[in-house]
Amino acid sequence: MKVLVLGSGVIGTSAAYYLARAGHEVTVLERQPGPALETSFANAGEVSPGYSAPWAGPGVPLKAIKWMLMQHSPLVIWPLLDPAMWRWGLGMLANCTAKAYALNKSRMVPIAEYSRDCLKALRAETGIAYDERTQGTLQLFRTRKQLDGIGGDVEVLKQYGVPFEVLDREGFCRVEPALKLTQHKFVGALRLPGDETGDCFKFTNRLTEMAQALGVTFRFGTAIERLVVEGGRLSGVHTGTGLLSVAPADRVVLALGSYSPLMLKPLGIRIPVYPVKGYSITVPITDPAGAPESTVMDETHKVAVTRLGDRIRVGGTAELAGYSLALREARRATLNHVVTDLFPQGGDVARASFWCGLRPMTPDGTPIIGATPIHNLLVATGHGTLGWTMAAGTGRVIADLVSGRAPEIDVSGLGMARYG
Repeated sequence: MKVLVLGSGVIGTSAAYYLARAGHEVTVLERQPGPALETSFANAGEVSPGYSAPWAGPGVPLKAIKWMLMQHSPLVIWPLLDPAMWRWGLGMLANCTAKAYALNKSRMVPIAEYSRDCLKALRAETGIAYDERTQGTLQLFRTRKQLDGIGGDVEVLKQYGVPFEVLDREGFCRVEPALKLTQHKFVGALRLPGDETGDCFKFTNRLTEMAQALGVTFRFGTAIERLVVEGGRLSGVHTGTGLLSVAPADRVVLALGSYSPLMLKPLGIRIPVYPVKGYSITVPITDPAGAPESTVMDETHKVAVTRLGDRIRVGGTAELAGYSLALREARRATLNHVVTDLFPQGGDVARASFWCGLRPMTPDGTPIIGATPIHNLLVATGHGTLGWTMAAGTGRVIADLVSGRAPEIDVSGLGMARYG
């Protein structure tokens, strides 16, 4: 079967690779000159099934108010006259209940765990390298209240069989020796040894090469302008270079991240995906012994500090500002503060590169993967901060759905039908 994939971020490229492995003839359209040049370019680097949880949960509205009052705030909202933003915000508030949180997490954890297993299998089968490390994630707590409040999270980890450790200062310094210099700032930590790290950009580029070796055609520099529907099926894609026809037996996979709802809206399909801007800095390591070994998450500032080869990636913050890609120095100051506060001797922030990307977020935190009301159109978006975590599994699921096979995990809760 011929399959057209729209978008070559980590989700679209993963789908293209697994579709080609399943025997399909695949073409990928991408407006950028290469793969992973938008949201997949410089994310925090975490492959963290253990942290696969919705942002919306009990107590979050009150926490959000407190966060916005912090000097180095993890949340910034720029009020816009954008109905989509307000609908998304109201949808998130509606999910801030214990019942909704439990349901949404039950949908997120299986695809995240499955994806991590697919990534492991991919490494074993192909030897793909992307500055990967398999040394877990460490969540640091600055206050006793934070540490005492992890009981609910621990119960969920037990429920899903996710390995974990609750560590004191001696314990977290054992797994992250560079924290010995700053250990007095923290009271304890939660470690998830099954989590991984890696450079999403390197991974996506290498996977692109592997997909091309399987026969996938990538058409870079091809802007996707609109979709054409006739008789209940997608018949074509208008691009910057003309109309690309889609035959009746073909399939199309929409993997345009935050821009996916803009493509669907003219077709009468509304999905509650909204861009939440995240920032990162990439810091050259000056003292390897003073740098993190894996990923360290500062719970207070919601910032992740990750070792990627000879660099430290510092990523976080959530900014609601529509589709703006403006780089705001206040966000850089927050990232600089966290990495120098945790690892003062690890890297040179004066030589750091600064980046931002738009995470495609749903109000319930769960991605949207699967069929649409358009007969031959599938969608894979809404992964939020977990696109890198869920990419390989999403690619496998899409390949199975296109091939007419039942996916290896239950994906019934991942479809857009849950929004009515």
